[in-house]
Amino acid sequence: MARFFKVRKFFRKLGFKTDDGMYHWKQMGKAMIYTYTLFGLAWLYNETSPLGWFNIQARPKEEKEMAHLYERRRYPYPGDQEAVVEYIRSGGSLGTAIGPKGIIEGCKDAENLQKQLQAKKFDQEAQKLWLRMRSEVIQELQEKGFDVE
Repeated sequence: MARFFKVRKFFRKLGFKTDDGMYHWKQMGKAMIYTYTLFGLAWLYNETSPLGWFNIQARPKEEKEMAHLYERRRYPYPGDQEAVVEYIRSGGSLGTAIGPKGIIEGCKDAENLQKQLQAKKFDQEAQKLWLRMRSEVIQELQEKGFDVE
């Protein structure tokens, strides 16, 4: 109770009447709680956003290369026979379960795509290593006096 009187005395020194001071401090406390809550929710949403473009993170190179797979496709209206035939003829269903010729594309799943990307990366690294070793051998032979072409 003695503490309450000290608070009232403090508010009088600040220029508030006792009730006004309590009211303003209460309002400022509410405003701070709401503000911190909103900032916390925005931060949480940014970390766990279902929208890939909202995160402030760089996309990996493999994801950028595969971005064409996720483009929006414009499908024809099923009742329009000519548009459906033209759509299939133009290869519009590539990348779906059934290709333009009606063949089921079983090798287009995510695991095989990941394996293909890894194999491509491995081949590139092997090629770089081979060229580096080849240039080192040529340089050594040239230092010894051999003519290498």
